Amino acid sequence: MNLRVKNALISVSNKENLAKLLKTLKKFNINIISSGGTYNSIKKLGYKCTELSKYTGFKEMLDGRVKTLHPKIHAGILHDRQNKKHKNEMSKQNFPPIDLIIVNFYPFQKIVFNTKNPKKIIENIDIGGPTMVRAAAKNFKNVAIITNKADYSPLIKELENFKGKTSLKFREFMSSKAFGLTAYYDAMIANWFNKRLEIEFPERKTIFGKKFQNLRYGENPHQQSSIYINDYNDIELGFRQIHGKELSYNNYNDMFASLDILNSLKKNSATAIIKHGNPCGVSENRKPVVSFKNAYASDPVSAFGGVIACNYKINRKIASEINKNFLEVILAKGFDKEALKILRKKRNLRIIDISNFKFKSLISMKSFDGSFLLQTKDLIVLDKKKLKCVTKLKPNKKELAEIQFAFNVCKHVKSNAIVISNNFSTIGIGAGQPSRLDSCKIAVQKAKQFQSSKIRNSVAASDAFFPFADGINTLIKAGVKTIIQPGGSIRDQEVINAANKAKIKMFFTGVRHFNH
Repeated sequence: MNLRVKNALISVSNKENLAKLLKTLKKFNINIISSGGTYNSIKKLGYKCTELSKYTGFKEMLDGRVKTLHPKIHAGILHDRQNKKHKNEMSKQNFPPIDLIIVNFYPFQKIVFNTKNPKKIIENIDIGGPTMVRAAAKNFKNVAIITNKADYSPLIKELENFKGKTSLKFREFMSSKAFGLTAYYDAMIANWFNKRLEIEFPERKTIFGKKFQNLRYGENPHQQSSIYINDYNDIELGFRQIHGKELSYNNYNDMFASLDILNSLKKNSATAIIKHGNPCGVSENRKPVVSFKNAYASDPVSAFGGVIACNYKINRKIASEINKNFLEVILAKGFDKEALKILRKKRNLRIIDISNFKFKSLISMKSFDGSFLLQTKDLIVLDKKKLKCVTKLKPNKKELAEIQFAFNVCKHVKSNAIVISNNFSTIGIGAGQPSRLDSCKIAVQKAKQFQSSKIRNSVAASDAFFPFADGINTLIKAGVKTIIQPGGSIRDQEVINAANKAKIKMFFTGVRHFNH
């Protein structure tokens, strides 16, 4: 059912793009009601407008906290035009209908992003705006609601096509957008309070997100996908794509995994190579080019078509190394001009600058059907108070640093996870196996295939305890001389005995790092 728009109420904190809309409203003789800054802007643009306080006969009060919260406004929005009782009540009160509401809210998220002053933040929690929006959205059969300046053009088109009227289809669609906005707005406020009060797991958890972009498809071509931003700054993700084709769902998934690893490696130049959510090469070194080469050498076959993340700036020399291989994405803290010139030769290579990326949330989430799981992020690597050498042979300082590196990388590998490293570079990774023994075999096989000369005297890390001695025996046989694991198995002594017999060093951390 198409309905004529006779009266419109406009109350917007963002005054952009009003002129073209006002021209259309005037063309179809639509009366405008407004207040405050919006009223002044409309008058300055040369259009007639009735001030809200004159319309209601009631001056705004409490520093503007109460102005649109008035029966004449809400009855005008909420009454059912087909209900005789409603029509009679409106007639008795001499309340005209309001057929179009154009509202955007106080910029709560912008204020939160720019200040830590709680008084200022609370004053920017909009009450009247969301109340009008909810009222109009509920009564979409009779009222059109516009909550975004991007929808001015569709509204203008609607009024032009239907000669001053709006269609039911349009009103219902705008209603769905309006309820999405009020839910988003309230979720931001609730999350601000939870963060302020340090409530990580509230009784009711609302997650807000604004669509950043549609993706080509999901994990597979028959799946649809989009990426959303869950932050008060919902315009950017914190990193910038410089070159290459659009990022896919799988690209983002691998990029996020790589950023998690880089965030845990801060001492030297670090490189992480990710494939299908798992690291296949990680290295730390004082020299960036050595870090890159060592990470890639860990498993060059798996690195094919992977994502490489670096916590350093890419120069010409490293760019030339990168271009010897086929990669999907390169993330780095900047690229010099010569490096970009080289990398751009690969038309599809996605080049991402992560110079300004910062982690903002310490909570991770997984969803399934009608439920979701929340947990704090796994930020611990080693608790030095719990670290215990359980073998007769004891470590030196360098070995302690190496085991910390290996155990840290292990934390980012899908369980069951085994990582073999040498000189702060992975040389073999066994990931995601139901059997820990199989993960040991895979890590050894990878190390023998690509880094056989480095297995001797290497370090192996396990994300959880060894239930039997067979796993460590596989590692020892390959040449591993130091093993780090959480411990806690009923057969720990059996495993310790095997380590002592082989004259290797083994540490218990008391910290498990499952990553599912």
